Amino acid sequence: MPYTPHVIAVHLNPAHTFSKHPVDSIQMVAGLGVEGDAHRGATVQHRSRVARDPSQPNLRQIHLMHRELFDELLHQGYDVRPGQLGENITTQGVELLALPCGTELRIGADAVVRITGLRNPCAQIDSFRPGLMGAVLARSTTSQLIRKAGAMAVVVTGGRVVAGDPIHITLPDLPHTALEPV
Repeated sequence: MPYTPHVIAVHLNPAHTFSKHPVDSIQMVAGLGVEGDAHRGATVQHRSRVARDPSQPNLRQIHLMHRELFDELLHQGYDVRPGQLGENITTQGVELLALPCGTELRIGADAVVRITGLRNPCAQIDSFRPGLMGAVLARSTTSQLIRKAGAMAVVVTGGRVVAGDPIHITLPDLPHTALEPV
């Protein structure tokens, strides 16, 4: 049974650690990300990217993860909870990985994010749970790598987001561009 797209949980962490903490609400700020989160900023905040070029635009202000991935991981023997993989927003009923680049999600009454690409899972996933990296990666029938660790976005319009908020999806104009890692 398909779900109406909505938010399951919200998370933030002021420190640069792997997981994010569950909170009652997050405040998204246009052009920056989540208030109080270590990855908030107009330029890159992920340490590896800052080391390469700190002036790059931050295309990873918001990390969205689909709850359906947690069910899939549980079937593979990994008990992973929302926020533990570092996402700010856990969704349900949104096929995040199938959305084209530039898709806008209105979350709750005011907030709008624009999808910029896929999360490229890193070795920290295996440090969190050994073998988990292999579980969030797959191969298509044509041997293309499939990244399942969520989507990244920038904040277009700020606003407060809480669990239960509806998500409205607006696709960009055609032609659509498939998501790539950012």
